[in-house]
Amino acid sequence: MVLPDGTIQYFQEGGMSQAAKIRYKKIAVELSTGYLERQILFCRDYSSNLDFLILNQTHKCLLDRLVQSVTSEVGRALVGLSILQLCIKAIEPEQSIRLHKGSTATRDFSWRDGISMRSLDKQYITPVLRKYELLRLNADGFMMTRSLAENYPYSSVYKANMRGARSEWVSLVEAIEKDEVVSEVALRYLLSQLLNQADNFRRLALQTLETLTLFLGATVVDKGILLSIILRHINQSDYAARLMEIAMHSLMQAMQEYQVFPHRLLKPLSQMRSANKKHGNVGDIELLEDRQIVEAWDAKYGKSYLRDEIEELSEKLEVHPALRKAGFVTSVEAERIDELMPRCNEIEEIFGISLEIITFKEWVELQFARTLGQESTTEQELASAWLIAYTESLAQRRRDIAPIDEPCYQWLLKLNETLTIE
Repeated sequence: MVLPDGTIQYFQEGGMSQAAKIRYKKIAVELSTGYLERQILFCRDYSSNLDFLILNQTHKCLLDRLVQSVTSEVGRALVGLSILQLCIKAIEPEQSIRLHKGSTATRDFSWRDGISMRSLDKQYITPVLRKYELLRLNADGFMMTRSLAENYPYSSVYKANMRGARSEWVSLVEAIEKDEVVSEVALRYLLSQLLNQADNFRRLALQTLETLTLFLGATVVDKGILLSIILRHINQSDYAARLMEIAMHSLMQAMQEYQVFPHRLLKPLSQMRSANKKHGNVGDIELLEDRQIVEAWDAKYGKSYLRDEIEELSEKLEVHPALRKAGFVTSVEAERIDELMPRCNEIEEIFGISLEIITFKEWVELQFARTLGQESTTEQELASAWLIAYTESLAQRRRDIAPIDEPCYQWLLKLNETLTIE
């Protein structure tokens, strides 16, 4: 790699050198004994002792923009990677943070001076960031993101298309490698910004729950009113497809609380982007009986033609013999239903299931009718329970049943605004 000043750097492929193994061991030992956790606690509990004067304004701005870039869809992986790289450099300055792959196995790609950042992340970075709720990450770690796994050194010419604050991250990497940044100070600054956001989130969550209490105290909610509120919130928010899943799951939570399906169990909300076949999922919302999926609904926001989804469902049904009801829930009217119905009927006959394609509004009406038919609650009580479940899920108060790993700040802000307007 030729740097802008003409300096040439060589990165040799091959099994880890002895020097790289020693560096890796030192880094792993420090992280395994709580290095990152100690940094977080220091920033949280001794904020008056933090001194960021050594960081120049340019580097502070880079770190600020990295944190601010995190949305419900993008940015988390790059922030997590930046934390890992800063930890590595703070613990072992001689280790290059460009070389993210290192292995002794001949079948795996490796740089001689590289280290396995994926292993460090999964064991020591992501679990700590999740524990302190600084970054909502997939439990398998941010290095599972394919765009971070290309066999090229991290640099300004890294080939993968990375979503989020890519240019800020690249600039940070270059500054760290040039020793323009004191890594531990930059790490603490980045953690402090994340902690501030975490505190902000908790305050917003409390405020939104208070707004919800006032709203329910002043308003008699029914199915129509609540459907209007939730649809408005979904359609006015970023990443609406995920919100539609959460809304559907929340209604099922409320139904479970009223024992609408006493012999069945609502499966916890799946992580977005969890590979359906790998994870054994049939739909976004699933009911279990004797640990087998017996009912599944798949949310399809903004998608009206479902030919591919129907064929994919038929493949899944081959390994889910207990399934009795499946359906696709669309945010818009489904297209070319007449063309799809013969195939749906064929799947119903082959697998002995009921298969439906309905709109979100129709699905909500179906679930309300199902609940009220059992006379276990009233329409107003179910509507209130649905809104409470939806709000508490977004406020991270139901992580046992709704472990939402996307940042919820903007969603909660919009919901708080919506309930206040109402």
